[in-house]
Amino acid sequence: MAARSPHFVLLHGTATTGAIWSDVRAALGPGEVRAPDRPSTGDLDAEIRTLAPAVAGGILGGVSGGATLGLAMLAAGVPMAAAVLHEPAVGSLVPGLLAPMAEAFETGGVAAFGRRLYGPSWRPAHASADPGMVRRDLAMFLGFEPGPPPAGAPPVLITVGELSPPVRHRAAAALGERFGLAVEVLPGCGHAAHLDAPERFARLLSRAAERFSRRS
Repeated sequence: MAARSPHFVLLHGTATTGAIWSDVRAALGPGEVRAPDRPSTGDLDAEIRTLAPAVAGGILGGVSGGATLGLAMLAAGVPMAAAVLHEPAVGSLVPGLLAPMAEAFETGGVAAFGRRLYGPSWRPAHASADPGMVRRDLAMFLGFEPGPPPAGAPPVLITVGELSPPVRHRAAAALGERFGLAVEVLPGCGHAAHLDAPERFARLLSRAAERFSRRS
């Protein structure tokens, strides 16, 4: 009997909701895909506890803050089949990575933050209705420090957009060098991979699912 493919779990970043994944979900085709709205409590441990049941046993896909939470769950030992994480925060590995977004938020609010982080594909309608979401998320991610994957951790692919600024490429390389994670450049996009390259991102997720099914 052929191995059953694991489900997909897609985690969004700040200034967005689970609805941001609509194009990736369509590209993934049939199968179980979960794209929950994160609680955005501002407490990393609380976020992990809330999201872990949905992630357990699945292929995790995350962009931005969702990718950062993926790294945190990986270090915490949340069981998953594999992960594809696009441009997470990296803490002290690249100091100041999130400073431009923090400045944009303080000077122009959610709209300036979203445009600065995701680029022109982001629209105010993508943001959560909760006005405190970005402030809580930003404080949490500014304080994030990546930890090493535990022994026996699942395969993890860190992606960075071809069109992203050099600091994002340095951040991805730093994660790869520090923790031995695979790194791949995603063509045709910057930070907003779910908006600008949904088919390519979906292919990476499907590839991870196929590899897991072959191993199991």
